[in-house]
This record gives sequence, C-alpha cells and structure tokens, in this order.
Amino acid sequence: MRFFIFVLGLIIGSFLNVCIYRIPIDISIITPLSICKNCETKLKPIDLFPVISWICLKRRCRYCGKSISIRYMMIELFTGILFSILFHKIGFDLVLIPYFILLSILIVISFIDLDYYIIPNKVILFALIIFMVLNVFLKYIEWKDAFLGAFIGGAFLLFIAVVTGGMGMGDVKLMTVIGLYLGWKNIIISLFLSFIIGGVFGTGLLIFKVKGRKDAIPFGPWIALATYITMVTGSGIMTWYIGLFF
Repeated sequence: MRFFIFVLGLIIGSFLNVCIYRIPIDISIITPLSICKNCETKLKPIDLFPVISWICLKRRCRYCGKSISIRYMMIELFTGILFSILFHKIGFDLVLIPYFILLSILIVISFIDLDYYIIPNKVILFALIIFMVLNVFLKYIEWKDAFLGAFIGGAFLLFIAVVTGGMGMGDVKLMTVIGLYLGWKNIIISLFLSFIIGGVFGTGLLIFKVKGRKDAIPFGPWIALATYITMVTGSGIMTWYIGLFF
C-alpha cells in the first residue's frame, strides 16, 4: 500500500508541475495537452511517466533534444515522498484525503511564491471550495473547530501585516484556509513553526548574502513546510516543546 501511495504521489506531482507552470501565466491546467516548451511538440503518454521518462530520455526532449529541467522530476519525487511519509504517520484515516489535497495545494503555492512572489487567489479559492465539499461528506473536522482555526490563522497574520507591513495578504488568506483544514489547535502549532522556520531560513539567506535586507522573501513556502510538519506530527511537537521548559 505504501508503494501505491508513493506512485500516487508521483502522478499527482506530475500534475502539480502543470499547475505551477500554467496558473501564474493564466493558462488552463486542463487544456491544451502538455507540450515541450522549446519546440512546442505535443508530448505523448510515453513522455509523461513521472520520473521514469525524465531518466530514460536522459533529461532531454525526445523531439528537439533540449534539456529538461531537473526541477520537474524533483517535484514529482518530492510529492511522492511527502505523500508516503504522511500516509506512514497517519495510516488509513479520513483525514488523509483532505491532508493529501492540502499538501498538493501547498506544493503548488510554494513554488509559485518562490518564482513570482505571489499566492494566486484562484488557488486559495479552490482550496476553500474543496474543503467545504470534503467536510460536508467526510465530516473529518467539526465546523466550529475549522472556522475557529481559520479565524486564528487569518487574524494573527493580518495583525502582523497591518502592524509591520512585512506580510502579504496572500499569506493571510493562505493561513486562513489552512486553519479550516487543521482546526484551531493545529493552526497555532503551524503559526508557531512558520515564524521559527521563516526566521531561521530568512537569517540564513541574509548571512550568506543570497538576499539583502530590503529584498522580498516569500513566506508561503515556510507556511507550507510548517503546515506539513504539523500534519505529520500533530500536537506531538507542541508537547515536546513545552516539555523543554516544564
């Protein structure tokens, strides 16, 4: 079963590559079918096997010979691994379905934010609609818990954005939606981890002069990483942290 989940992650990762490329430039993620960005040749199914096609084609387009970025393969592999870890930690549980969907959305948002410094509203809206539909049928989280999580997540980042001006509204909307999926207890953990992870990596970027003090640093990927850690560990990480002091 774990192998099936890993393969599922690879397949979804391949689709996420399409979303990451097309959403920021406002192209449908359904049509047209995948093409080579260099020669614009329509790709055949044999060219689209996650990871395997990239390796067998020796990182090059079958038709024009241009190199294919390793990033596509890495996102597919990355998604497969993250799916497998989440399944290993949670096991068979209704929460796995919304968590897989949230994880997929977070991967798309992270790479778009890294590339364009934006978190598209259409992705946030999609995440919101999917949560509403899923929770009507699965009822994996109490509505009160979900809406309180959304309020805490969104209100806290909105406060930071208004007071400091250093937080984008995309981050606020993203944390609001994540609060729906996680509930109020887990969103507190996710917020806590987001600022720790963002602070550590942000400081590292400044120390190694990858970024300057006035340069924009996307916060979406750190929110995504913190949320994934929260999904995997749940309240365990907060229990561990409190145990360090008491």
